[in-house]
Amino acid sequence: MGIAKAAVRLVLCHSYLVMVLQIGDQAPDFTLPNQDDTPVMLSSFRGQKVVIYFYPKDNTPGCTKEACNFRELWSEFKSRNIQVLGISKDGALSHSKFIKKYDLPFILLTDVEPCLVASSFESYGLKKFMGREYMGMMRHTFVINEEGKIELIYRKVKADIMAKQVLSDLAKDD
Repeated sequence: MGIAKAAVRLVLCHSYLVMVLQIGDQAPDFTLPNQDDTPVMLSSFRGQKVVIYFYPKDNTPGCTKEACNFRELWSEFKSRNIQVLGISKDGALSHSKFIKKYDLPFILLTDVEPCLVASSFESYGLKKFMGREYMGMMRHTFVINEEGKIELIYRKVKADIMAKQVLSDLAKDD
């Protein structure tokens, strides 16, 4: 990549420069604890596709719809050897309760503030709600291919149809 092109893709984020992720880029590797407080490393899923979806909070209406949409289509993801990882700031106990309450068959990971993993995926930043500004998790979804490269990016997510959208878009690529 030439210097000029690289300079265009750098942005200032929380007082430091980060790369703007694009399709074809290597996904930032990470290790985060799951719902059982066991470390999970993204690179351990090489050889299969991985859907990473960032969401604000367990047991909230939109996040529950999104999780249940992935659950409803889980057999399709599983039959296509696609792993699903949900990431929020919630801890292992919250994730465990969320999984049990809604019978979620996939992994939920904890990215505690300052949410370095979400930040590396440009999915943590300034949000506004009812006139209040705060730092929070953004609802974004990424598909990582078998080689660890970003295949699809969704920055405008409709929680209740995200899983269906991912499967539909992946079917177009087959």
